[in-house]
Amino acid sequence: MRAGKLDRTIVLQRRVQSVGDSGNVLSSWTTIATVRAELVQATADESATDFGEAETDLCTFRIRWPASEITTAEQVFYAGAAYNIKHIVEIGRRRGLELRCERIRL
Repeated sequence: MRAGKLDRTIVLQRRVQSVGDSGNVLSSWTTIATVRAELVQATADESATDFGEAETDLCTFRIRWPASEITTAEQVFYAGAAYNIKHIVEIGRRRGLELRCERIRL
């Protein structure tokens, strides 16, 4: 993986749950890593859904192998928007990861 292609910065976030003062469960996102990435592909598609029309943005990012494990429960924050990680593909033998993400806009 060539360093010159890693021209974007993305933030990997994990959902954290805590108990509030009144006993209710609070859910928030916390940053686990800020990494350099290559934006391989970015597409947008508009389709009809159960709740009306929605636009789906699909992005594929390549990153170096992270220090901590990344799962599809995390999200990618890029260019002011949060993307859900749908697929994770290993590149080589622990050289990097390809994150296929989507964002649904109503």
